[in-house]
Amino acid sequence: MMMTKLRIWGGAGEHGRSCYVFEGKQHRIMLDCGVKKEGTGQYPVFPPQKAKELTTVLLSHAHEDHSMGLPLLYKYGYRGEVWTTKATAEQLGSYFRSWHTYVESRGGELPYGEEDIQSITYRYLEDEVPSGVWHEACPGVRIMWGRSGHLAGAVWYIIEMEGKRLFFSGDYSRESELLAADAPGLCIGEGIDALPECKPKSSLVDISIMDNAYGMDIDPQPVKLERLRVEMEQTLLSGGHVLLPVPAFGRGQELIVWVSEQFPEQAIIVEPDLWHGLKQLIEWKEWLRLEAPARILHVLNSSRVFVPRDVAERISLLERNRATIIVTRDGMMDSPQARWYYQYLSDTRNMMNAMDRRVNMKNSVMLTGHASNGSFGKQLLERADSNDICIARHLIYKVHQGLLDVRRMLKEMPSKQVVLVHAPKLQTDLVRDELIKEGNNRHGGPAREVHSLEPGTMIEV
Repeated sequence: MMMTKLRIWGGAGEHGRSCYVFEGKQHRIMLDCGVKKEGTGQYPVFPPQKAKELTTVLLSHAHEDHSMGLPLLYKYGYRGEVWTTKATAEQLGSYFRSWHTYVESRGGELPYGEEDIQSITYRYLEDEVPSGVWHEACPGVRIMWGRSGHLAGAVWYIIEMEGKRLFFSGDYSRESELLAADAPGLCIGEGIDALPECKPKSSLVDISIMDNAYGMDIDPQPVKLERLRVEMEQTLLSGGHVLLPVPAFGRGQELIVWVSEQFPEQAIIVEPDLWHGLKQLIEWKEWLRLEAPARILHVLNSSRVFVPRDVAERISLLERNRATIIVTRDGMMDSPQARWYYQYLSDTRNMMNAMDRRVNMKNSVMLTGHASNGSFGKQLLERADSNDICIARHLIYKVHQGLLDVRRMLKEMPSKQVVLVHAPKLQTDLVRDELIKEGNNRHGGPAREVHSLEPGTMIEV
C-alpha cells in the first residue's frame, strides 16, 4: 500500500526556494515554487519529469522565494492551474521583472523564457470560496485558506487528500502594522469567524509545514520596532540621513507608514514604485487591519513625503533636507537604486557640501530583513566600520515566526508531525530540540513529531 508522503524540494533547512509536494496514490499537490537569492539563483531540486505528474499547485504569496520557480513547471510540461489570490497574481509581474534583472546582474540567465511566464494559469481563491471554508479544488482534494498577515494576498492552506490533512502556514505574522492575519484552525464547513468556538480534536492535522524563519528569537514586534526607532533617532539627531531598503510589497509599505508616524517632523523620500505600492495597498482593504486605511491615507496626504522622479530630484531633496529618511526598493541592497543612495551617503564630498551638517554626523543603512550571502547588504554588514560615514545596521522588522509564535501555532493547529521551515538547518535544529524537550514529541505530551529537514528529503505522512 502506497503511503502518503511529503517531499521537500526546497525551503526546509534554508532561507528561500519554498517548494513542497504533498503526494498520495492519486494526487500530488505542490505548495509554492520559489527561488533562493544566492549566486545567479538556486531553484527547487525536483526532477523535471515530476512537473507533469502534479495535480495542482497552491501558491502562498508573491515573494520571489515562494514564486519565481513557477515558470519552470510549465517549461517542464505542467499544464494545470496555480491557485492563489488576485492580489498575489497582480504583484507577480513586478517580481518576475526584478528577478530577471537580478539574475542578469550576476551574469546568469533565467532557466525559463517569457513564454513560460505567460503560460501560467491562475485560479483565484476569492472567486471560489471564502476564507475559512472547505472547498473541493478537484475530485478527491479539498482546501481551506486564510490570511497569513505577511503580505497583501498572502495565505495559509489546509489540504485534505486521500484521508490525510496537511497545514501549510506560508510566511505567517500576527504582528503586522497594517495587515490582518487569520488564526489557523479546523472547523469543517465553518468560516474563520466561527473558529474560536470550535473545539478541535487532538491531532486534527497529520502534518504541518510551519514558518520558523526567526528560529529561537522570542522578541515581539514592539521590542524590535523600539530598537529600530532608537537607532534611527540617533542618526537623525546627528543630522544624518537614514536609508531603509525594503521589498517592493509588504514590509516596505508598513515601514513607510510607521516611520511617518514615529518621526512626524522628518522629511521622507519614498521611491515611486514603493509609493505606488502604498496607493495600491489601500485598494486591498480585505487584507488590512480595520485601522490601516486611515493610517495609509494620512501618509498619502502628507506634505513631508517626497517622491522623486529622477536622480536630479533625489539630489535636490537630500541637499535641502537635513536628517532625511529614505525608503528605497530591494531589502538586500542589490538594486541600482539602493546602491546609488548608499554611494551618495558614503561620499564625504556630498556631506561636506550639504548645508548645516554637524561634525559628528553619520548616515545609516537600516536592513530590516534577511540578507542573503553574496548580497550587497550582507557585504555592508560584514565590513561595517564605525569610522565609515555611512554605517549598516541589521534590525529586523517582524514578518515571520520565532519560537513563541511556533508554540502558539502548535496549540492552535495540533499535528501529528511538524516540519519547521524557512531558516538555516542549525537554527532549525535548535528549535526542534527545544520543542522536543518541552514534550512536543510522540513520547510525551501531545502526539507530535518535530522535524528539521533539508531539500531533497521525504517523510511519510
